[in-house]
Amino acid sequence: MRIRINIADAAIGTVFGSALIAAFAVFTPFSAGAEPVLHVTKTSTCGCCHAWVERMEDAGFAVEAVDVDQGALVQRKVALGVTPDAASCHTAEIDGYVVEGHVPAADIRRLLAERPDARGISVPGMPMGSPGMDFGDESEPYDTVLIHRNGTLETYQSHE
Repeated sequence: MRIRINIADAAIGTVFGSALIAAFAVFTPFSAGAEPVLHVTKTSTCGCCHAWVERMEDAGFAVEAVDVDQGALVQRKVALGVTPDAASCHTAEIDGYVVEGHVPAADIRRLLAERPDARGISVPGMPMGSPGMDFGDESEPYDTVLIHRNGTLETYQSHE
């Protein structure tokens, strides 16, 4: 399931987008035993964000994607405690955790299974070969990092 909302006006987008994202986080029902919904905040112009959403849907996640202007996206990252060294192009939330950037589905499932006391996980930057950045044969090693509540980062999973 995919819900797309495009909030074009920057002034309205910032206020409305934040309220809409909060409403999704609070009022999205899911049945007992079902995986929680992956709420993605991104800009409408980023192709790799769109590709990452498709990868998550292909992996079986229910995804709700909200398009906001860049200012609202940055505000959302700050509100969730995503530091500049953990930042990427899109921000997602699932079951009380932040998922920043091109994180593989397997790492999200591990996060949900292990439930560490942390803000969430991130693939900082936009490494080639990560989900959504997997164009052609080019790839580079990258790490998914755990974002601790105090903002420090720790390697969570390495990817060759």
